[in-house]
Amino acid sequence: MDSRTGLPVVGMVGAGQLARMTHQAAVALGQSLRVLATGPDEPAALVAADVVLGQHDDLAALRRFAVGCDVLTFDHEHVPTEHLRTLVAEGVRVYPDPDALRHAQDKLVMRRALAGLGVPVPLFCEVTRPQDAVLFGAEYGWPCVLKAARGGYDGRGLWMLTAPTDAHRVVAELLAAGTPLLIEQCVAMRRELAVLVARSPFGQGAAWPVVQTVQREGICVEVLAPAPGLDTELAQAGQQLALHVAGELGVVGILAVELFEMPSGQLLVNELAMRPHNSGHWTIEGAATSQFEQHLRAVLDYPLGSTAPCAPACVMANVLGAGSPPMMGMDERLHHLMARYPQAKAHLYAKSERPGRKIGHVTVRGAQLASVRDVAAASAAFLATGIWPDGYPVHGQGRETG
Repeated sequence: MDSRTGLPVVGMVGAGQLARMTHQAAVALGQSLRVLATGPDEPAALVAADVVLGQHDDLAALRRFAVGCDVLTFDHEHVPTEHLRTLVAEGVRVYPDPDALRHAQDKLVMRRALAGLGVPVPLFCEVTRPQDAVLFGAEYGWPCVLKAARGGYDGRGLWMLTAPTDAHRVVAELLAAGTPLLIEQCVAMRRELAVLVARSPFGQGAAWPVVQTVQREGICVEVLAPAPGLDTELAQAGQQLALHVAGELGVVGILAVELFEMPSGQLLVNELAMRPHNSGHWTIEGAATSQFEQHLRAVLDYPLGSTAPCAPACVMANVLGAGSPPMMGMDERLHHLMARYPQAKAHLYAKSERPGRKIGHVTVRGAQLASVRDVAAASAAFLATGIWPDGYPVHGQGRETG
């Protein structure tokens, strides 16, 4: 408990953009958010008043960090499970707890658990030798998706195998490097969806509308909320599925369930994340309660907030670092964006720009998805490159006329 405010102290392991946006939500609630950062220049460390420097895989650092925290939570899933079990045994309240979090840390553990619950997932098997992948491909067809069981994200830790020769070469190299692997059937999906839910220790649950995620080279570039053209019954089924998984795995906090929508109308679970998630950034402006506020409510066992959308359509577009340095600085780009699209809400993460890196996002909401999507995409592209996709002139729209 913070003696200055009489309100709880939430400790968040990790100081990336998720912790930065959680800090913004904590300010509104009067909460104190402490972050464990690897350096003082990380996104959340630049704005939070209570910053502890240390590594997430250092038990001594985690112990020091936890002192005075009412609850410990995360902006990533990379904290060693054994360290979290030690903290829990020593009386630290950790949400989500290690038994739940390991399903987001290890894809093989997750796949086996979901299959055991009867939750639809792509066909899969563990790979401990190249022949495992070869036999899987022979039975279920090529191409197949090879995944690192731990640590992959944003297209990393994933390899498409198109033939037995690929399987022999890639699997052998990865196993030699000590990478635990699984292989999955490459499914002929219609599109990718995501469901974000929250669950409290008391067992209260809340679900936001199902969204469509648009991927490019394994990285999410857009989120469309709600998912356009999604059958009402299927949308409700997706929300219930996510709440069911959260309850069965004992999740406390935010759970993001990434889904494949199949042509048959079936939903397959692709990935799980137990923290605020990129597919939920739209909720800051687009829902009555943002995922960041909801995560704080959940881990503190407060009553959960309304997840009702604030507009018929909301689009979040990620700002990805450009292939070449923009001609103008980010401050100038932000100025031009505000002048052209005052309805666009920009969120910048204070991260250095490099190709493909998520350095921010833009959210736009309105009555019509098509127009909202156009504005969001153009805004994100301009913040990344300093060039309007439609050739809209920049000169003459500067500070002196803005």
